[in-house]
Amino acid sequence: MQEYPELCEEHHVHPDLLAHMKLEMPDESSLYDLAELFKVFGDSTRIRILYVLFESELCVCDIAELLGMSQSAISHQLRVLKQARLVRARREGKTVFYFLADDHVRTIIGQGMEHITE
Repeated sequence: MQEYPELCEEHHVHPDLLAHMKLEMPDESSLYDLAELFKVFGDSTRIRILYVLFESELCVCDIAELLGMSQSAISHQLRVLKQARLVRARREGKTVFYFLADDHVRTIIGQGMEHITE
């Protein structure tokens, strides 16, 4: 017979713990938004863009050159990253520079890299 280590050996519910967890659990809408945010991180091109922006703000031309991709492909991915509020842009003359939106994004990228290199 096959064992299932993830199953409880004894059916014993912990009502106090469950009541507390139900109070702390975010609503479905928030959890959906969180899942959507993590989907954005599921594309290696977007991760590459975020990683280079982790180091410095850059324009589309520089990102495209650095990653060996077309400017239109980079622009498309930057649009997704902007919609997810992971990157922001600033204009300097005719050039638009992109950068990580805030320290939260920097922390996510930094901790992700730390996690995979341990």
